[in-house]
Amino acid sequence: QLQLVESGGGLVQPGGSLRLSCAASGFTLDYYAIGWFRQAPGKEREGVSCISSSGGSTNDADSVKGRFTISRDNAKNTVYLQMNSLKPEDTAVYYCAAMRTTYIGRYYSLRPGEYNYWGQGAQVTVSS
Repeated sequence: QLQLVESGGGLVQPGGSLRLSCAASGFTLDYYAIGWFRQAPGKEREGVSCISSSGGSTNDADSVKGRFTISRDNAKNTVYLQMNSLKPEDTAVYYCAAMRTTYIGRYYSLRPGEYNYWGQGAQVTVSS
């Protein structure tokens, strides 16, 4: 069974840091681009960060540029999202998603509709 499982969410004060992990089971991530998305109450799901299957290309939403960093460790079949300088507006449920690619390359996307598999989500709350 193909599965993505997020972990590392929680409550943090403004200015703090968290690292989210997305572990895949039932398949290997080598041929998948990975995206992190988030959804706050009453808002649409938005793309946060994404990384190509090769790991050589990444893209971040303007709202998190310079604060969030996406990375992948294919040996561990895991993708990470390091979140620094967190703000209250970063509060949301964070999801990782995997997009099958034809070859290991540089393609990535922040469009949710392009992704095939989704995790169950991890709550991140930034509050004092």
